[in-house]
Amino acid sequence: MMVEEKEKNSSERLLAYLSPRTAWALAVGTSIGWGSFVVTGNTYLLRAGPTGSILGLLIGALVMLIICHSYHYMMNSDSDAGGVYTYTKKTLGPDCGFLSAWFLGLTYLAMFWANVTSLPLFARYFIGDVFRFGRLYSLFGNEVYLGEALLTGFVILLTGLLCSRSKKGSARFALVLVIIFTVTIAVCFASAFCLHKSSSFSFAPAFLPNKSALSSIIFIAVISPWAFIGFESISHSIEAFSFSSRKSFAILCSAVITAAVLYIFVILLSISAYPPEYKTWLDYIKNLDKIQGIKALPPFYAAEHYLGRTGIFLLMLALFALIVTSLIGNMVALSRLVYAVSKDNVISLKFSKLNKAHIPSNAVWAITVISLLAPFIGRTAIGWIVDVTTIGATIIYGFLSYSTWKSARLEKNNKDSLIGLLGLVLMIIFGVFLVVPTPVSENTITTEAHFLFIVWAFIGFIVFHLIIKYDKSGRFGKSVIVWIALISFVLVLSLIWMAESNKKAIADAQNKIFLYIHGKVGLENYAEGEDAYMDLAMRGIYHSNIRSTFVVVALFVLSITMLISNFMIIRKRESVHEKELGKARTIANTDPMTGVKSKHAFTEFEKNLNLQISEGRIAPFAVVVCDVNGLKHVNDTQGHKAGDEYIRSACRMICLLFKHSPVFRIGGDEFVVVLRNSDYENRLQIMADLNRQSEYNQNHGGVIVAAGLSEFDVSHDSSMAFAFERADALMYTRKKELKGSRE
Repeated sequence: MMVEEKEKNSSERLLAYLSPRTAWALAVGTSIGWGSFVVTGNTYLLRAGPTGSILGLLIGALVMLIICHSYHYMMNSDSDAGGVYTYTKKTLGPDCGFLSAWFLGLTYLAMFWANVTSLPLFARYFIGDVFRFGRLYSLFGNEVYLGEALLTGFVILLTGLLCSRSKKGSARFALVLVIIFTVTIAVCFASAFCLHKSSSFSFAPAFLPNKSALSSIIFIAVISPWAFIGFESISHSIEAFSFSSRKSFAILCSAVITAAVLYIFVILLSISAYPPEYKTWLDYIKNLDKIQGIKALPPFYAAEHYLGRTGIFLLMLALFALIVTSLIGNMVALSRLVYAVSKDNVISLKFSKLNKAHIPSNAVWAITVISLLAPFIGRTAIGWIVDVTTIGATIIYGFLSYSTWKSARLEKNNKDSLIGLLGLVLMIIFGVFLVVPTPVSENTITTEAHFLFIVWAFIGFIVFHLIIKYDKSGRFGKSVIVWIALISFVLVLSLIWMAESNKKAIADAQNKIFLYIHGKVGLENYAEGEDAYMDLAMRGIYHSNIRSTFVVVALFVLSITMLISNFMIIRKRESVHEKELGKARTIANTDPMTGVKSKHAFTEFEKNLNLQISEGRIAPFAVVVCDVNGLKHVNDTQGHKAGDEYIRSACRMICLLFKHSPVFRIGGDEFVVVLRNSDYENRLQIMADLNRQSEYNQNHGGVIVAAGLSEFDVSHDSSMAFAFERADALMYTRKKELKGSRE
């Protein structure tokens, strides 16, 4: 039986297949993708310059090493798949587990979509408009083509097929690809480093002119979770480790360091050469959106400048390897997250089923099918979704750090507790910088990304509501923190989005007025002249204010409605639980034969009474111990059914006399009565009535009850047991006196 159970448990877990090398490859491959070639130019260099970008990245890498330590602690504390979700669920409860899974899912899905939809861009840069056929529509200024959608969809299906069929094959393939892009980027950087001295290109300016160096560094450091998100992806596959989890810290740290070094290589490569028509790298970077072809990708332009076509080929190979490893890494991480959530029966159990290769193939194909929507969303919207991952990563690392701090503190592990607390504080600071506009963090996240995050948080509120509603086990809805967190996300971000939207509308109006003042716009299209034009400029502010206010109020009202609905569901569930608990307690505290209180109830009553005695707040009471005489004789001569009725008759007699006191049946024919208040005051009279009734029944046929009474002596008795023992002794004395009873 134990062997079968062991085999069953083994079949429900992922089989070990990840070596330290393949785990490192998945960690590196998931954290670096298409963005490493694009964001380094249009975000890092454009916002902080080379020195600011490098220093900011190094600070970000140091912060990620702190997060690595918490991941290491987590993976040594828990060996189940699911990463932060599983750890948070066990440490903080299922509600916080859901919240972490919700933002984990968004983050990994966004990264997967961002990389897979970069393939058409890859094709445009290097093979032209081969796939730009069958124009479907324009979305947010981005043209969506059937050919590009088919290319993207094919790669999504291919990734799903690979990750659902061969876990070892996909991991080894990722290792090869990581080695390829690491080596090729290093070669291109080394070539630029060696040949740059003979060129006339300058690395100046080190920082952006007219901008604080400190604010530039802080900006890059704050958005660094985006640069490194994915290094922790292997934590979702901890069940698949073929090595000790104690090695995880070295693997995670090396992945972060590798990613940081490669980012720095790409940054320096990007500014090591620029077209001759530009005086500095800054002039070049500022005009990227106006350039077509290879020139629009600074690393490729530099590689071509130093190595010719070989340089372009090497970086093409590196970029392709980056995209594919990111797809594999994110698919593996996301499918293992879905697998873990499904195992907990939060979603359908079919997503936790493993195929013959011990891969959660249903989870893989579910992600694949959902991802087939990505090609039709448009690259612009995908970019906004990717911006959201910076906030998502910060929240995830915050949950991890808080869980580590709490868990380590309970274990009195001061070192890990302190590191967890440090990570939590840093993530809170990062989160504030990301979502709250400040002079340093202004435009860190776009207005559209703010809105998308609000929508995701709101959808999370709906999903959480449904989970609570259909949760038969009563696991969810117990943490008010999750409710407050979700509604806070929606409300605070909505207000920030409203402020930013109105700010943008004001800027648009100012721009229109500026163009008019400087004679750059005519009034020929405005029959009513200047007033009509000015009114049009100001109307945008009014409409933006009305629109954003309506959205914020609507989201707030809907969130409050769901909050109240969740509260009602929980209250109803608690009411049902209390009723069931009350029924169970009543059954446990009631003697089924007689209907008086049971022995269990007497034990609880005695504990409560002894507590009152120890606290010095006990009121006068007495104990009466009763024994039913003649039960054995009735059972032997008339049967047990008659004996049961004899006990019930004796019970009725006791209850009739002790009308205001609790009666307990503590044995087959033994009862205890605790006298208080009026029964205590009339105890001698009631006992006389009981003895008289028993003596009468002894002569005329009826139940006979022998009883003994003892008052609790507050000056000598330290517990109820003393009074009980005296009453019990008196009962046996009385029993001997009633020698005429039936036995």
